[in-house]
Amino acid sequence: MQVFEKVESEVRSYCRSWPAVFTTARGSRLNAEDGKSYIDFFAGAGSLNYGHNHPVLKEALLSYLADDNVIHSLDTYTAAKRTFLQTFDDVVLKPRGLDYKVQFPGPAGNNAVEAALKLARKYTGRETIVSFTNGFHGMTLGALAVTGNSMKRGGAGVPLNNAATMPYDNYMDGQTPDFLWLRSLLEDSGSGLDQPAAVIVETVQGEGGINVASDEWLRGLQEVCREHDMLFIVDDIQMGCGRTGPFFSFERAGITPDIVTLSKSLSGLGLPFAVTLMRPELDVWEPGEHNGTFRGFAPAFVTAAAALETFWRDDEFTKAVDVKAEWLDAELGKIAESYPELELSTRGRGLARGLVFAEAELAGRTCKEAFRNGLLMETSGAEDEVVKFLPPLNTSYEDFEEGVAILRDAVTAIAKEQA
Repeated sequence: MQVFEKVESEVRSYCRSWPAVFTTARGSRLNAEDGKSYIDFFAGAGSLNYGHNHPVLKEALLSYLADDNVIHSLDTYTAAKRTFLQTFDDVVLKPRGLDYKVQFPGPAGNNAVEAALKLARKYTGRETIVSFTNGFHGMTLGALAVTGNSMKRGGAGVPLNNAATMPYDNYMDGQTPDFLWLRSLLEDSGSGLDQPAAVIVETVQGEGGINVASDEWLRGLQEVCREHDMLFIVDDIQMGCGRTGPFFSFERAGITPDIVTLSKSLSGLGLPFAVTLMRPELDVWEPGEHNGTFRGFAPAFVTAAAALETFWRDDEFTKAVDVKAEWLDAELGKIAESYPELELSTRGRGLARGLVFAEAELAGRTCKEAFRNGLLMETSGAEDEVVKFLPPLNTSYEDFEEGVAILRDAVTAIAKEQA
């Protein structure tokens, strides 16, 4: 471990919770150099929805690399890009009746968000972006401005402007009608809120604590955007690519965003890849007005196309996620019911789930105990009060049962310590 301590920046974080040196991985398991195997309920923060080293995706990549095909391409035309675009259109967009242009903004989710925000401002000629309490959209300055977490915002070192924060679904007292505050500000010329260019929202807030927006709330938000001529941006970076069941997390709500950001599991194999999707009439970019050196990473085009062909030609994968999600929700419910003294609760959608601790500090202790026994999980939420589940979507029931058993034992140990 000495070289990491000596050479790597203090900014490192996950390794502090998981002090192991990982070497190999397959499916839902990571192996460390000391020979210990870990069940992975983290999945690269949602970047490995199909597990580690999926054999079909890996074979597609190895075959591509073996033939000296183009790897780096900026935004030049390549056969790999053409295959991805055609497959994405045929498998994802057309079956859902979605008419989007595809922009490759750079390798990561924050690149997709920055492009979305810039485009909304360019198209509307306005500056303000509305975001929501406990939202998370990335660590670059534009994305941080629409992120709620005070610790992450504090790292910017400069004022984060041109954004306005509104209450997310169920943030208020349960009595205040949805969007009353937002509508009131928009309709009052004395409110101090400049006419926004757009709103940006996650349908399920992952980093914010697995907070789930209801379908009714999302439809209401879209209605407010239409009423007040604001663009509607859905950040599907962590919840897209099947995490909640359908390919896009917003599908079952019956909404059609103006702009969508995707990344994380889009490549399918953990390779950097991001896209910003937009209605065609919003595509008002001048050539080169938003670019990046690594926006044409051909290996990611290859694995992404293979993932779409493997998992998304029909709805069988979505059905399988729904079944596993129902099972996991029930298992977490049993754990919560077994320890009333801990005041546990559960929440989530699809295979994005959270076990919520009334005493926030116990969530971190639970994850630490789980790691000691071979399970990787992280906390989320404003106070890190939520044990967060982001397992690979194709995790076997055998691994699910073993992982949940480790979690149950960890909660039992914490309960005994508190007694």
